[in-house]
Formats: sequence, C-alpha cells, structure tokens
Amino acid sequence: MTKIAILCNYKLHPERVGGMDYFFWEFDKKCKENNIEVDWFFPNEIDNTNYKGMTIISFENYQLETFFIDYINKNNSKYDVIITHFVELCSSFFKDVKKYYPSKIICVDHNPRPLEGFTFKKKLIKKLKGILYSKYTDTFIGVSDYTTKNILKDYGSFLRKKTKTVYNGVKEELFLKRENNERDFKKFILTSNLRYVKGIQDLIEAVSLLPETIIANSVFHLYGEGDYEIKLKEMVKKYHLEKNILFFGSSSVLNEIYCEYDYMIQPTYMECFSLSILESLSANVPVITTTVGGNAEVVIHNENGYLIEPHQPKQLAKLLQQICQGEKKIDNETFANIRQNFNLQLMVNNHFKEL
Repeated sequence: MTKIAILCNYKLHPERVGGMDYFFWEFDKKCKENNIEVDWFFPNEIDNTNYKGMTIISFENYQLETFFIDYINKNNSKYDVIITHFVELCSSFFKDVKKYYPSKIICVDHNPRPLEGFTFKKKLIKKLKGILYSKYTDTFIGVSDYTTKNILKDYGSFLRKKTKTVYNGVKEELFLKRENNERDFKKFILTSNLRYVKGIQDLIEAVSLLPETIIANSVFHLYGEGDYEIKLKEMVKKYHLEKNILFFGSSSVLNEIYCEYDYMIQPTYMECFSLSILESLSANVPVITTTVGGNAEVVIHNENGYLIEPHQPKQLAKLLQQICQGEKKIDNETFANIRQNFNLQLMVNNHFKEL
C-alpha cells in the first residue's frame, strides 16, 4: 500500500470551516478510495465530524519540520510521498528528510509575496537556498500562475521543468446564490484574517470619505479574527462608523451568508490566490479587490467584479459611491466560471495526479 504524509502549517478551528478544510477532507477521501494511506500532520487536533476517520498527528507546541524529522526517526516511518502545505520552500529540512527514505517530495506554495518585494538580503538567501536545497524536492506547485512565476523568480528559473500551477478550488454547489435584485440599501461583506496586510484599514477610510447619504444607506459586515482587530475597531470609532461597519468574528456558515450581500470587498496588499474570492463568486456575489497576487486571474474587471490598486482608499471610495448611486453594477452571474475552472473536485484531482 502506498503511504503518504501531508505536512500542514494550518491550525484547525472548530468555529471556522475554510476552503482548505474542504480540500483536506476530499483529498483524504480520494486517497482512501485509491488504497492510499495518509498521515496528516497538523498543529492541533479538532473535534469535527469531517476530520474524524482521518489520521491526524499533532505537533502542537513544536516546530513542524523538527517534529517530523524526530517522528520518522523514532517510528522508523517510511513514506512514499511527502506533501507540504504552508511550509517554507527550499530549506535544509528536505535534505534531512531524504536521509531517511527516498520519498517523492511535493511542495505546495500558498505564500503571498510582499507588495514592495523582498529585501536584497532575502532575495539573495532565497536564491542560495534554491541552489542548495531545491534538488531534494520533486515538484513545486503554485496555487496560481502568480505564485508559480514567483517560485521561479525567488529560487531560480532552473526549476521551471518541475514547477506547475494547480489552482485552488471550492465546492461551488454548497453556496447559496444571491439573486440579482437591485436595492437602494447596499450590503457589503468582507471575509478575512484581520491583519494589516489585508488592507481593511483602507476600507474603513474609504467609507469615511463617502457622502453621509450613502453611508446612511449602506452597511459593511466584517467576518474574521486577527491581531489587527483592536486597531480596526479604533478606526471605526474614530470615524463614528459603528452603525455601518460591524465585526462578526469567524463563521463556519459563510456558504449560507454570502448571498445576503451585494458585493464582497477584499482590499488586500498581498495575496496568493484567495479562496474568499472564489467563495464569494460561487455565491453569485461580485468582488471588489486589488490587483495583487493572483486576484486578476479570477476577477475580471467590470465582468464579475472590480479591480483597484492597493493602498488607494480614495479610489475605493469613488468606486463604492458609483456602486451605491447605481452608476456601476455587475449583472452577470459570477459562479459559472468557478464551477468550470475553480471547482474543488478539479483541485483534488489535479493534486492527486502528482502523487
């Protein structure tokens, strides 16, 4: 029997069910259907029905790479394939793994790059790591063309032959669909980790720039948690927008919630390939987002949403005003492209082909 290990620096949350959770469940099911045994390495275990039946090995309070080397050493574990998610690419860890067993190693890159680029020192270190350690990885997978291009840019173009794109996908049929009903009162949703790099402060500033008549006829609901939440709430209070910008924390039923809104907003400064965008479009809710990362690979300006430049709250405010005044609108159904090109089963099948 083929045996694989999947290493994920992805903390499981009982109150949050994200796109990656659905992928993990479906990929585990696909492997078992094909007589493949899977050990999942997560930072923690979780009491969730969908994770029951999966072999989860927790490395809580340990660094994943150190824990895994120690684990395979103590247990004499031999894996035919090792897959990493949310783990640093091109490090000495992969050289250490190969000492124990000649496993096939697949590295999936979900990591966004900073808008301003890496420092010269970091660029140099990445190039050096690419030369020293990339030979221990058999396949590099970027979750968008943007990511794939940056793997080659960061670690070396000589990796081209073993680097490919496998797009993220979502279970589109799980999302309730928004009806294209025009209404004067506009509802906007943002689903994101509440961190500075997500640009949520630009949304708050943009709303503060809107005319009072528009502010009175619109609401912005923020779903998510993060270390920038206190600062964001202080901004909301500063601009007296407590009745218009509301925080709802994490939700495990976003698939039922998106359809209640007119637009999803994601003013991020850095992105790899956003599952939130795919989810919103699956619910027939157009997206307002920035031109960073792989966003433009799924959001087509004026067709299924709008693209703006990052760090531009005035540009966002102008667009919001045009939408609220009826000068701009998206009438197209937004879920057909997701169903065809960014569905979960396609993602699962394409990853499975790499085993």
